[in-house]
Amino acid sequence: MQYRHTQVGYVTGGVTIAALPLIYYAFMVEDGELGLFAYTMLSGFGVLAILFSSLTVQVTGRELMFYFGPGFWTRRFALDDIISVEVVRNSALHGWGIRYTPHGWLYNVSGLRAVEVTIRGEEQLRIGTDEPEALKQALEETTAR
Repeated sequence: MQYRHTQVGYVTGGVTIAALPLIYYAFMVEDGELGLFAYTMLSGFGVLAILFSSLTVQVTGRELMFYFGPGFWTRRFALDDIISVEVVRNSALHGWGIRYTPHGWLYNVSGLRAVEVTIRGEEQLRIGTDEPEALKQALEETTAR
């Protein structure tokens, strides 16, 4: 089974984009003009909005691959190395983006649902998705071969 799904990060993208006018306003009130630091901050938040705008997960006949936005932070794992797959719910305290949690690395752009994957030679990791059952099924079908 081939699987590919892109989840749009409405939360991460929305919060990051919402920060842009706030940063602009804060610098305009403080200094009356935008300096180099303000332009740097505005650009940085704009880049973050693009990089974390979505999370694409793909399962092919050989590997599990996922990446943020236009290909940022791509991770690849051979399907032969996958030991187990489980649908889980993340704590809201774990947030979004890339972070280390008590359950291993979390890659998430929106929501609390995820698939926890245990990989040989690695710790567990969680991949956030709005369709965890479909991802789990794709991984189980391809690893069962």
